[in-house]
Amino acid sequence: MLKYVFFDLDGTLLPMDQEAFVKVYFTELTGKFCPMLKLKDEQLIKGIWKSTNAMIKNDGSEPNIKAFWKSMTKLYGKGILNYVKEFDSFYQNEFFETKKVSGYNPNVPEAIKTLRRKGYTLAAAANPIFPEIAIATRMKWAGVGKEDFALVTTYENSSTCKPNPAYYEEIMGKLKAEPDQCMMVGNDVDEDILAAKAAGMKTYLVTDCLINKNETDLRDFKSGSMRDFLTYARTMPDAGKR
Repeated sequence: MLKYVFFDLDGTLLPMDQEAFVKVYFTELTGKFCPMLKLKDEQLIKGIWKSTNAMIKNDGSEPNIKAFWKSMTKLYGKGILNYVKEFDSFYQNEFFETKKVSGYNPNVPEAIKTLRRKGYTLAAAANPIFPEIAIATRMKWAGVGKEDFALVTTYENSSTCKPNPAYYEEIMGKLKAEPDQCMMVGNDVDEDILAAKAAGMKTYLVTDCLINKNETDLRDFKSGSMRDFLTYARTMPDAGKR
């Protein structure tokens, strides 16, 4: 019996072009930190990607935030830790520039309201490679808030990442949920759908901002636009009922 619904953020709750987002994000990031750290743009970008990859490879043995800053320290020395507060400030200020490449879909808050009204427990299953402030900000742009979700995954509270199926197992463990009680809703075939299926969950592929890097055949997947998902959510029984 389905009781839990997990939602991806970027490209699912929040419509966006991933490449455009990354471009604006790094433009703002390098603009602030390269002069401060006396680094060239490509040096900082390479380091951020390498430290992000350290989180993606995290095996659950430590929080993602620790994996990220451990990697950054190896790359730039312990002095980089003096700038942690500056990074937090970045996500409260310059990061807002990424809003211009983010959209809004009115079907998103309606779908969340519908499922909450039916008694489902919801989780915002954003890939936890960003701090809480960055994820909370993007959720607001999508028309939803932390109060709508029993759990919001961030790099502070998670120790695994997509596309590792262990990421979904970590969420289910925190919510005390079984795989057959859970559905993952996302736009990335590999990270959101195949990984969640590998963890035993049901899935719904949102196609508005579809990411299908490996050109997987989608015919066997439950899928549709976010508007279609809202229609589907309205037909779902109350949580825990067949």
